[in-house]
Amino acid sequence: MEEQFIKIATLIGDPTRASIMWALLDGKAFTATELAIVGNTSPQNISMHLGKLLDADLLCVEKQGRHKYYRYSSKEIAYAIEGMASLIPPQKVPQKKNTEKLPPIKHCRTCYDHLAGKIGVALTNSLLEQNIIVDTNNDFEISQEGIKWFSDFGINVDEVKKQRRLFLKPCLDWSERKNHMAGSLATSLLNKMIANDWLRKTENSRAIIITGKGEKELYKQFKIVV
Repeated sequence: MEEQFIKIATLIGDPTRASIMWALLDGKAFTATELAIVGNTSPQNISMHLGKLLDADLLCVEKQGRHKYYRYSSKEIAYAIEGMASLIPPQKVPQKKNTEKLPPIKHCRTCYDHLAGKIGVALTNSLLEQNIIVDTNNDFEISQEGIKWFSDFGINVDEVKKQRRLFLKPCLDWSERKNHMAGSLATSLLNKMIANDWLRKTENSRAIIITGKGEKELYKQFKIVV
């Protein structure tokens, strides 16, 4: 176990490979050429790095026509990368006015396929306070009230549970240093909010835009002031 951990830590610790793993948090698949640009390296060098990540089963590759697309081999790897980012020491900056807005990526963003940032954490806290989800020994579970709440919101919990992945878990938010919810239930909730035009994705960024409708609904449903 120790040897395997050292191997994984060494792999991710390389600057180029770390850049690759961070870029893939966007949730999209990237070509080798795109990842070479992200890692600021040559196509030949990126192939070597991708090969090592594939051999370690951290990445998988999908072929479509002439192109190969790389992504995480499992969603749990995204949670681990987000968790590692929480180890970054907080920046020591002069105290600023409370009215100053957070950068968009810290205010509201996606963490692979679920909601994160200040809004993601606030949403999770509201669900906990309303007993929609329950914190049991630092693990999240859905309550009976929660099953009904999600059903009323248009999400069939039984269908979500059938997906071959983790249903619900806490994920440490790197900017807030608190947990937000992850798993297939969190993904379904994010997708529903996007479908209802509460939230909108932005091009080439993990930052999420909250619409005027979203501001009203987030306050109405979760008492979140945007």
